[in-house]
Amino acid sequence: MAQNTRTVPAGTPTNVTQKHNKGGIGESILRPDGTLKVTGEFAYSSDMWHEDMLWGQTLRSTVAHAEIVSIDVSEALAMPGVYSVLTYDDLPAEMKNYGLEIQDTPVLANGRVRHHGEPVALVAADHPETARRAAAKIKIDYRELPLVTDEASALAADAPLIHEGRDDHHIGHVPHPNIVHRQPIIRGNVEEARKRADVIVEGEYTFGMQDQAFLGPESGLAVPSEDGGVELYVATQWLHSDLQQIAPVLGLPPEKVRMTLSGVGGAFGGREDISMQIHACLLALATNKPVKIVYNRFESFFGHVHRHPAKLYYEHGATKDGKLTHMKCKIVLDGGAYASASPAVVGNASSLSVGPYVLEDVDIEAIALYTNNPPCGAMRGFGAVQACFAYEAQMDKLAAKLGMDPVEFRQLNAMEQGTIMPTGQVVDAPAPVAELLRRVKARPLPPERQWESAGESADVRALPGGLSNTTHGEGVVRGVGYAVGIKNVGFSEGFDDYSTARVRLEVINGEPVAMVHTAMAEVGQGGITVHTQIARTELGVTQVTIHPADTQVGSAGSTSASRQTYMTGGAVKNTCEAVREALLEIGRRKNGSYHPAWATAELLLEGGKVVTDGGEVLADIADILENEAIDLELEFRHAPTEPFDLVTGQGNGHVQYTFAAHRAVVEVDTELGLVKVVELATAQDVGKALNMLSVVGQIQGGTTQGLGVAIMEEIIVDPKTAKVRNPSFTDYLIPTILDTPTIPVDVLELADPKAPYGLRGMGEAPTLSSTPAVIAAIRQATGLEINKTPIRPEALTGTL
Repeated sequence: MAQNTRTVPAGTPTNVTQKHNKGGIGESILRPDGTLKVTGEFAYSSDMWHEDMLWGQTLRSTVAHAEIVSIDVSEALAMPGVYSVLTYDDLPAEMKNYGLEIQDTPVLANGRVRHHGEPVALVAADHPETARRAAAKIKIDYRELPLVTDEASALAADAPLIHEGRDDHHIGHVPHPNIVHRQPIIRGNVEEARKRADVIVEGEYTFGMQDQAFLGPESGLAVPSEDGGVELYVATQWLHSDLQQIAPVLGLPPEKVRMTLSGVGGAFGGREDISMQIHACLLALATNKPVKIVYNRFESFFGHVHRHPAKLYYEHGATKDGKLTHMKCKIVLDGGAYASASPAVVGNASSLSVGPYVLEDVDIEAIALYTNNPPCGAMRGFGAVQACFAYEAQMDKLAAKLGMDPVEFRQLNAMEQGTIMPTGQVVDAPAPVAELLRRVKARPLPPERQWESAGESADVRALPGGLSNTTHGEGVVRGVGYAVGIKNVGFSEGFDDYSTARVRLEVINGEPVAMVHTAMAEVGQGGITVHTQIARTELGVTQVTIHPADTQVGSAGSTSASRQTYMTGGAVKNTCEAVREALLEIGRRKNGSYHPAWATAELLLEGGKVVTDGGEVLADIADILENEAIDLELEFRHAPTEPFDLVTGQGNGHVQYTFAAHRAVVEVDTELGLVKVVELATAQDVGKALNMLSVVGQIQGGTTQGLGVAIMEEIIVDPKTAKVRNPSFTDYLIPTILDTPTIPVDVLELADPKAPYGLRGMGEAPTLSSTPAVIAAIRQATGLEINKTPIRPEALTGTL
């Protein structure tokens, strides 16, 4: 059951420029797509249909690293109903690779495959089953090559190079070509600080490969256009980034590739990279027919990147009174066969590796490897998740060694506004780390062994193992664990991060109507709802239309990095303000001679009218506009950032920081190794909740994903073959309603004066600290030292 409280300190600025308008910011209005989604009426990208369309199918490699000796497509082409079969040699343009930052990913494999499931050939046919059968008839002769699967094999002196002849901008500062990117951060003097430490703890931690596990598979529809271009309707996270990668490999100018967002069934980072977009367009242009591609669940596991698995090596020191002295760490991220977002993930992992704590002496190194494992890239939390798991385990170890309460130890070392990060950047907005911890600790604990007090009405679902009926309470012990994390908001390290919004205000049927047009990808986060609320607040109208997202308006950036409400919400706000000023200028021109307030008062738009700040009505918006329309398109940028120094890691690399804390209560059957998470309470500072219902939903969703990677979620890659062993929801487990505990939410609103309305990006932070909180609770219940996630039953029972 959702529970939330709300705290707004007196005098906290929120930067609201308009007074209250019904349905505006701060209200928990319902999402316009919500009812359609829960009733099954919402049209997702996989539901699209076009007359006379063909179906596309991708043939993927069955081995992880091999030379392609030959490809024979003759049997596939001979099948009735097959219109086209494409391989690398059929690609139309000189550019045959793509990538978010480094263009190292081939559209189709070129003489070599580098990971299990790499695309090798494409088929277009008049029926999806025909396309599948035709793809199966393509004969490929592979000569397998030695595998690179971990740090040792990647960095060996004689290691096979995953990408020979690299010429990207990272190659000049990495010590081995199989390192995608390396980011050190050096501050203070760790060797001297170590001498002040009364206790030192070390730890080696392993974080598993997590899948985004969105329910809507990759899908899209490409339609050739009369001018030789293509229309692409697709579920993605960043339309304009896709466009920049798609057009060059099609050999088309960007204006001939027109993209429209279709219904997105979740993303969490997994749609930030290209999946089927280029393949559908290639087939559509080759056949001159619309082509639809829809992955099944098996293929979806190969069709997108995953969260980086990681090895993390930490050392912390502290004085006997509990003050941290130093931290040294090395973070090794497995990026898989292609770069994807690995360089940015490295930047996040290194710069946030100390956690939300005051530390003046640090020695940090983070690297991402090229291997023959599945490619890894963006996923909710983006490098900060792996680091949080490790540094929070270290905090518990230090507290135990000092005999201190783990929450009090954290509070003693908690950063606050004005703290200097290891990168030299000053935390210039509220950082209520100690308060968040206080709130989760102060919450009453749920009753123990609830199944015993329930008597005959006891619900077996309250026990570890649930409906499997494996225990009646024998061997079940309780544990409580705490964790807190820090996450950056927005794109970092000097990236030109901006969003664009177009707003049109006109009179339709006698009523003022605002139309908001952005390229923001609505992936389930509730952005279109917030845009409606912003337009109502700033323009004083009731009717707001959200134009479908497409590339006919400027870029909105990616729906990732907890940035969209800040960035595209900020763009909508700024553009609405400009439209409002244009409207008032028309009003002054038409009516200024009739009332002195037009020239002297602060004028607002409320309820479809122009009013003074004292509430006096001057005119109706509809009467001012008459037959005119105001149509403006503006960009919004946050304060500039800068790259981290490649030697010292110093630099103002981030836009904003966000914080969340969790308390996990678990009950563990120590005989069977089964875990029941009873409660997962959280407190988070969101700056300003524009829609509290959406805020609480995001926090609970992120918390649940963190729970999943703590106790069940992991893509298993065979270390001998580098093949994925569990590409299905039968074997890759995600939390269901029966696994998800009560998640009480305590929301703080401590405004960031630099941000629109004082808001703070908040979608990722709950994913960080939920995982280590659950693991800490299991540690307390069992007394075991757990340094790997997810934790499996055999690890708890000692039967590995």
